Amino acid sequence: MTNPVYALNLFDIADRDEYLAYSRRSAKEVQAHGGRVIALGKFRSAVTGDFEPRTVMILVEWSSKAAFDSYCNDPKIADLHSHRERGASNYVWHLFDKLEDLRPILKWGKDTKGEVFR
Repeated sequence: MTNPVYALNLFDIADRDEYLAYSRRSAKEVQAHGGRVIALGKFRSAVTGDFEPRTVMILVEWSSKAAFDSYCNDPKIADLHSHRERGASNYVWHLFDKLEDLRPILKWGKDTKGEVFR
């Protein structure tokens, strides 16, 4: 069984026409490769942390890591990716495993003295 993954995309628009060329086709191709855009956002404000803000956020749920890879590596849409690369800057593209809850992350940890607990 394959597990879904989330792709978090954070970026700024570098070239409006290039990114429009990408966005006109990308939704159809994302869906054809097993992805679904679940959130779009425009930067509002930094609440905490030292991460450099980006203007745009897109969150895509992929049916599996293999589905994500098929989108990235499909030679039939290589020209599509070049529009994204030219149209966006300061790109952050991170993958996250889908979890039903935080138990897998919280199963192991360290207390304030560095002692491992379970």
